[in-house]
Amino acid sequence: MVSQELVVQKILAFLNGEMSERDLVHRAEDAWVELSEGDLDVPNEEAVSETLMYVGAGDQPGFPLTWSALSSLPKAPGCNSASERRGSLTELRFAVFGAGFWAQYQLAGWRELEGARCVAIYNRTPAKAEALARRFGVPAVYADAEELLRRERPDFVDVITSVETHAPLVHLAARHGVPVICQKPMATTLPEAEGMVAACREAGVSFFVHENWRWQTPIRALRRALDSGAIGRPFRARLDFVYSFPVFDNQPFLKELDQFILTDMGSHILDVARFLFGEASSLYCQAQRIHGDIRGEDVVTVVMRMGSATVVCNLSYASPREDERYPQTYAFVEGEKGSAELGPDYCLRVTTAAGTEASRHAPPSYAWANPLYDVVHASIVACNANILSALRGEGQAETTGADNLRTVRLVFASYDSTARDEVVHPG
Repeated sequence: MVSQELVVQKILAFLNGEMSERDLVHRAEDAWVELSEGDLDVPNEEAVSETLMYVGAGDQPGFPLTWSALSSLPKAPGCNSASERRGSLTELRFAVFGAGFWAQYQLAGWRELEGARCVAIYNRTPAKAEALARRFGVPAVYADAEELLRRERPDFVDVITSVETHAPLVHLAARHGVPVICQKPMATTLPEAEGMVAACREAGVSFFVHENWRWQTPIRALRRALDSGAIGRPFRARLDFVYSFPVFDNQPFLKELDQFILTDMGSHILDVARFLFGEASSLYCQAQRIHGDIRGEDVVTVVMRMGSATVVCNLSYASPREDERYPQTYAFVEGEKGSAELGPDYCLRVTTAAGTEASRHAPPSYAWANPLYDVVHASIVACNANILSALRGEGQAETTGADNLRTVRLVFASYDSTARDEVVHPG
């Protein structure tokens, strides 16, 4: 006999791999017929009926039988309780799009977390995907992203490809009703980014951007210090990512980019500024090209009004310094009652009338991470954990597509300000 408990039981059996999709669809179709044609007294009959109708259409386009789709159904009885999900569902199945340089670190970061398992990798060059799959024990490889979505029906996808492919892959995931994570920078243009956010919103699909810089251990410590009120209301701040690191030696293709440090590192640092100080009401930017053999800008200064504070962001790949600790981010924040300084080796110094309190906030170290880049690689894990919590319905993600769109607007407002040599007001 059809019952709410039986429907929930079968859905969970399917999601946990104990029942095939075909069996689930057929059982839902039969149960819906029994419910609609029989004279049954079923509690929550309307909700049960709507759930059965959706699941029964699961072999048709537009009705994905993924964990996220089923658990987010407003009429799915028993599947909207976070406590039930934690108790009954052990993991989400996800796919990776891309097998380039950063994919190895992203996959390693996911492996640090319970509740997510990579089941497939897509890459235009199958040999790269196969090598990555062997290394991480991923069972399936595809040279066609849409085929992967049709056959694997993942609970979410993580797009780790070059920026010009982000938009088409995010749109593809949205059409298939699959939640999607995208690496930064989100898109090559502002209209493209706006279109990605709109497409996911209209499809009812969750969209996140893997903006990990704000999740660095020392930056989170700085935010806590500001939130404590120890230095009072901030009125001026400086964020510095200023180095002479030979980034072009390892990645020579960067020399050919028409837009370089603003889209590459500006996406990170401007997002950190938003995380610490809020939204910008005005912006002025100056950009320079110091290396003579590159096409894009390698030195940038952005000045923004953010709430009560004037915030200056300095970016450079052409500035030797004595205390070079690439890729750490330095900061100095002045407040009405004191200052907070984030300096080399993750040291945070908070100075008030009572004196200076110093503390060190080193990041976690993982076996797969490069020790020189622990602060970056560890933040991948923290960012993934926050997004996974949102995917499981257990919390809110900080770096949604809609939120990151505000950072994208700052990046392109900076290019606009530079071109016009004017103060602009980001929309």
